[in-house]
Amino acid sequence: MALVVQTVLGRDPYSGAIFVFRSKRGDRIKILVWDQTGLVLVYKHLEGGQFQWPRPVDGVIRLTPAQFTALFEGLDWKAVRAERRHQPKRAG
Repeated sequence: MALVVQTVLGRDPYSGAIFVFRSKRGDRIKILVWDQTGLVLVYKHLEGGQFQWPRPVDGVIRLTPAQFTALFEGLDWKAVRAERRHQPKRAG
């Protein structure tokens, strides 16, 4: 997988970025990430469904941590929105 990241994607697998690969059927993913001690490969087979895959822009998909978590859990990552925090008004 690291070789694919380097040769096909032209990226550095040791950068700390998370690289996610999807099977043709969409029910399996492989995740490759460098954790400062070694490369970690995670394989997940989703029972009874498919991963909701985002459309790439220039061959790259960028997700927030919450969106990635939803994708990994097999949920619709598009339903995850950034929460806007209410700023209290200042007196004065």
